[in-house]
Amino acid sequence: MPNIVITGGSRGIGAGMVRLFAFQGWQVLFTYRESAERARALADATGAHAFRCDARSEQDHAALLQEAKRLFRGRVDALICNAGTSYTGLLQDMTTEAWDDLFAVHVRGAFLATRAFLPGMISERHGSILYISSMWGQVGASCEAAYSACKAALIGLTKALAKEAGPSHVRVNCLCPGVIDTDMLKEYSADDLNALKDETPLGRLGTPEDIAAAAYFLCGENAAFITGQALGVNGGFVI
Repeated sequence: MPNIVITGGSRGIGAGMVRLFAFQGWQVLFTYRESAERARALADATGAHAFRCDARSEQDHAALLQEAKRLFRGRVDALICNAGTSYTGLLQDMTTEAWDDLFAVHVRGAFLATRAFLPGMISERHGSILYISSMWGQVGASCEAAYSACKAALIGLTKALAKEAGPSHVRVNCLCPGVIDTDMLKEYSADDLNALKDETPLGRLGTPEDIAAAAYFLCGENAAFITGQALGVNGGFVI
């Protein structure tokens, strides 16, 4: 039975991945920061294990590694770095604290999780790391400059680490979701959502299940010769 760690797994895309991997027979350890009630409900529904971890915290990631060792007897087959937050607004109006916090969650968090679990994968000469980026990391978005920069950093990390870890048979990829129907869209009006659908060639918003299916493929043996790739899952919004 393969083992996976998913950061930011209590809701949205993360919860969709937790459900799919668990229902496919993987042992799943996922993190949450504030959504304790949602995390407990998801764990109860799937048999996955929930663990509180702040993506910014080096100490929390050390504790997460120890929890994974306890649950999985030391072997982690896949790591998905999904923890993230959003920020919308003009760059000129953004505070330094908001900029630093966004990068701490997205980029520092991915670094800390990777640094925790990569040595074990290298030792086993087996493993898959997947970063959840965004189509805005590929092409940028107005009023989301900082968010786009964070997600672009994950694409760069993917490509560099794939070269670094490849000789140890560890694969590194990332997903670049498009407009996905999650809580991050709660501030959008119905007209805004319809406009986004119209801009998407497939004519609909994406779902957490769409992203989970792509993640399941990239983490599994059917993608054994795929590494260093940024896969767009966006309905054709960015081509």
